[in-house]
Amino acid sequence: MAPRARVAMYKVIWDEGRYASDVLAGMDQAVADGVDIISISMGFDEVPLYEDPVAIASFGAMEKGILVSSSAGNVGLRGGPLHNGIPWVLTVAAGNFDRTYAASLTLGDNKEKEQHVIVGRSMFPLNAWVKDETLIYNKTLSKCDSLKLLSEAPRGIIVCDDTGFLDDQMDVIDSVTNLAGAIFASKDPSRFDLESMSCPGVLISTTELDTIIDYIKSSDNPTATIKFQQTVTGKEVAPSVADYTSRGPSPNCPAVLKPDVMAPGSLVLASWIPNGYTATVGTNTLLSSEGFHLISGTSMACPHASGVAALLRGAHWEWSHAAIRSAMMTTANELDSSMMPIKDVGRNFTAASPLAMGAGHVVPNKAMDPGLVYDAAPQDYVSLLCSMNFTRSQIMTITRSKGYDCSESSSLDLNYPSFVAFYDKNVTTGVMLTHRFRRVVTNVGGAGARYEVKVVAPEGVKVAVWPKSLAFEKKNEQRDYNVEIVYPSDGKGRVLYGSIVWVEESGKHAVRSPIVVAPTSAGK
Repeated sequence: MAPRARVAMYKVIWDEGRYASDVLAGMDQAVADGVDIISISMGFDEVPLYEDPVAIASFGAMEKGILVSSSAGNVGLRGGPLHNGIPWVLTVAAGNFDRTYAASLTLGDNKEKEQHVIVGRSMFPLNAWVKDETLIYNKTLSKCDSLKLLSEAPRGIIVCDDTGFLDDQMDVIDSVTNLAGAIFASKDPSRFDLESMSCPGVLISTTELDTIIDYIKSSDNPTATIKFQQTVTGKEVAPSVADYTSRGPSPNCPAVLKPDVMAPGSLVLASWIPNGYTATVGTNTLLSSEGFHLISGTSMACPHASGVAALLRGAHWEWSHAAIRSAMMTTANELDSSMMPIKDVGRNFTAASPLAMGAGHVVPNKAMDPGLVYDAAPQDYVSLLCSMNFTRSQIMTITRSKGYDCSESSSLDLNYPSFVAFYDKNVTTGVMLTHRFRRVVTNVGGAGARYEVKVVAPEGVKVAVWPKSLAFEKKNEQRDYNVEIVYPSDGKGRVLYGSIVWVEESGKHAVRSPIVVAPTSAGK
């Protein structure tokens, strides 16, 4: 992401395990050494801010102008909420992108006039062929769940039905030595995000499975060839939200929308421990001789965002940590390559909400020139903490300073490039609620800029913004505006979302901030 950047790595996890004191010490040392960006792909779950070493250390980094980029976590919809929902850090969700790893499945042999080729998913790690093997399909074997029956099958490529138990099927096939390969099928799109496959198999759709079954029934000698280690790019709509990425809101501070942005996180070719474990083939273990491995997780998405932040720091030395984060958020893309809303794999490919992807997929080139930024200073975060019913001792644990107090102000309304309003669906059903915000934007574009507001209100929600235009005579000038959101407490517990966009009259900049209206239980 930032090929001319220098990297300093701080080891904070040891054989004895991970301890908060080590994480805190490592981050503090990085600050003392004068780094510009801290990238940390780990987090502490279910701890308050004043007990979270990442929150404490990153506050000190923020005071020095250092942006801390962090991972959101990998528990998806079925686990708990995201971690690193810290107001002064960048919290990064994980997305899929348009590169897939495949195997080509060719029906028939070279003697046949017409050969049908199906490209399926496969993570079988060997550069291998399964060539001109007989296709085996019958109802006795097609469940692929019986080690005894499959062990008695003739040599060939077994064709497995979609039983909904793909992992179990692969485990059984992996234990059978007489089969040359396997064809698996699924109608669940999320299952195609394979991370490993230890047997020579390929995963296809149920529609493609029907094509194979028809071919078997119509042929006297049905055969197939599978070629592994195929890479396919640009064929799929991308990006999409990975099903494993943890969802907002932040359990520590729901008033600040988290995650902030999404970056590539699935099957990223990443540097790896020399000679470290990468895959299993049968009973054999494969080690990384080249020092690279395909890895998925928000731990992969976070470094992408960190690299973008490093590029922004290099281009704009005068920007604060908040300005860098703001630039990445307000220029992020909420649309995929088909110009439709980014989809959420974890929610059956419905449109993704900001609780899953933040402001959207990060766009480095646009972030270089955002037009306007939402800035914040250390005291702004202290004012936020003062409104969260923390004791003075707890706030001092986070800030590690007596130089802050709650005498200046106390407000949950942080100057952040997003807006979030919550309701309790069990208590206030049918009641109209009102939430007001105030924001200050700084012109980092050219002089003489004028912006008009464009509101995309969530369904059934009224959004008022005043003033409706902002004029800047010179660079670094600031203007403020107000937002009022009037929304119903939805008994269905739906997450509603929209956006506020400040559009420059020249058309050069569009500064977008997401709006979210959600029940307090959202993300669970």
